[in-house]
Amino acid sequence: MKWTTTVIVVAVALAALTLAMAVALLVRLVRARRDLRRAGLPTGRRWVFWGAVLYFLLPTDLLPDPVYLDDIGVLFLALRSLRGPLDGLNRHESSL
Repeated sequence: MKWTTTVIVVAVALAALTLAMAVALLVRLVRARRDLRRAGLPTGRRWVFWGAVLYFLLPTDLLPDPVYLDDIGVLFLALRSLRGPLDGLNRHESSL
């Protein structure tokens, strides 16, 4: 196998791995928001959630689509923003 073929195979494997990570984060984000809503807890700003989902789905990105690192970052930040209201609740409960 030529070295160019090896490089292409490795690049495709890395792109598939980052895509799988991005999809896993998207699923985790949607499940976390759904679970928070079912429990009646605040889910933070809606635009952060929907903005992250749209950024993942739309073809225009900061980096080209085979490189999903920017998508992973946006999804991770949105997931952390859902956790923000819960941190405030935990601090309030611990002071009681």
